Amino acid sequence: MKLRCAVLDDYQDAALAAADWSSVLDTVDVVPVHEHLAGEDAVAEAIGDCEIVVIMRERTPFPASLFARLPRLRLLVTTGMRNASVDLAAAARHGVTVCGTASSSQPPAELTWALILGLARHVVPESTALRDGGPWQSTVGTDLHGRRLGLLGLGRIGAQVARVGRAFGMEVAAWSENLTAERAEAEGVRPAGSKEELLETSDIVSVHLVLGDRTRGLLGARELRRMRPTAFLVNTSRAAIVDQAALAEALREGWIAGAGVDVFEREPLPPGDPFRTLPNLLATPHLGYVTRGNYERFYRDVVEDIRAYLAGEPVRRLSPPAPAG
Repeated sequence: MKLRCAVLDDYQDAALAAADWSSVLDTVDVVPVHEHLAGEDAVAEAIGDCEIVVIMRERTPFPASLFARLPRLRLLVTTGMRNASVDLAAAARHGVTVCGTASSSQPPAELTWALILGLARHVVPESTALRDGGPWQSTVGTDLHGRRLGLLGLGRIGAQVARVGRAFGMEVAAWSENLTAERAEAEGVRPAGSKEELLETSDIVSVHLVLGDRTRGLLGARELRRMRPTAFLVNTSRAAIVDQAALAEALREGWIAGAGVDVFEREPLPPGDPFRTLPNLLATPHLGYVTRGNYERFYRDVVEDIRAYLAGEPVRRLSPPAPAG
């Protein structure tokens, strides 16, 4: 009897076409799931008979309670080599091997610039007006040349965003708790003296930090009020880095000119959520990593992970955190 493998959150029906699965199909029955399974009960019911499950980034969390409801599960493959929504310690306790895949930092950097440019030149409202017979030119765009781009985080993605900003003739500054002057100099970026200075002096603030205890809620109402009323905030990292209620208030009350957001605390975003209708918000449905090249990279490695596991030699294993003390 073949093993069952569920591929969750395959929204675009892309998983099977993005890679050659033939090397595992003799022993594995691969079943893509195209709709998001909302809630742990729905997930447990849909994949309770599966020995292998593939998840796309953090679309479906795997906490300890879910592992306890999946006694047949033996291999969990997540795209990317980091997934904060998977309880790796619980996986280990339940005998589940967790493996990851390679991923590219270029797609989210590119989407960051799509959001920045869309905000600065009012692309969506101007395009909508043109298609709907509205006014011909109703907004005045924001120049990027000569303005300051402030980056919260200068890792792989932040550094790529910085290089494009410099190519546009922007002054680029960055801040994070771990940023060194040497790292900033190597990227041609000015290190900000503090988070507050970065927020107060930047025309565009873009978030490129990893979500963790130190970054959760890093930007709240007090921080957003420090930004210029003409400034834009862009977040293609993780929603929880920015207090969502404070961001909604900042947009409604005009503390900032607008925001470009690709990440939300609840995904898919529920109908009627205010982030679907705020007029000065340019929002996309977590598309940062969603490109043809990245999908091909993800699923090629997924197949390799499954094949290696079946051979008894798992690759790209994600280890649980070491116990405290």
